[in-house]
Amino acid sequence: MSTNTAVRPAEAEAARAWDIAATVCDPEIPVINIAELGILRSVDVVPGEFDGNGNPALDVTITPTYSGCPAMDAIKDDVVAALGEQGYGDVRVRLVLAPAWTTDWMTDSGKAKLEEYGIAPPTGMAALRTGPISLGLSVKCPQCNSLNTRELTRFGSTSCKALYQCNECKEPFDYFKVL
Repeated sequence: MSTNTAVRPAEAEAARAWDIAATVCDPEIPVINIAELGILRSVDVVPGEFDGNGNPALDVTITPTYSGCPAMDAIKDDVVAALGEQGYGDVRVRLVLAPAWTTDWMTDSGKAKLEEYGIAPPTGMAALRTGPISLGLSVKCPQCNSLNTRELTRFGSTSCKALYQCNECKEPFDYFKVL
């Protein structure tokens, strides 16, 4: 994983809020939550600010998988709703584009959930801006585990996925691209 992986806060109130925010799932891939996907970057208690019920105000930071990801508005609304259901009345969700999201921020459990759902998880690490040029690795079919697969199109059901087909079992499947 990247060294820029988000970490659950140590402070109790922020950790509680993180755990609630982390229950929000990606609307395009409902089996993986935003913490596992790596787009939940931080949850902070705003010092000295409270809602009308005495609960602390919260700042939540999320980073989209793509700058134009259409799911971000739904995710922002879902984070506010999830925290609101648990009593947090003043929740501010910030969308941060830098540093850019990378598949290196996905958790191993998130990658396993993708595969169980029928989406091949990203293989390898994202390319560094300097240094060696990365090579494409074979993509394993999530249905039969064959590496005899081929890319049908660079863009699948969403911009962050490519459409592949297995040459063994003949099943098409989404592949979550390494970014």
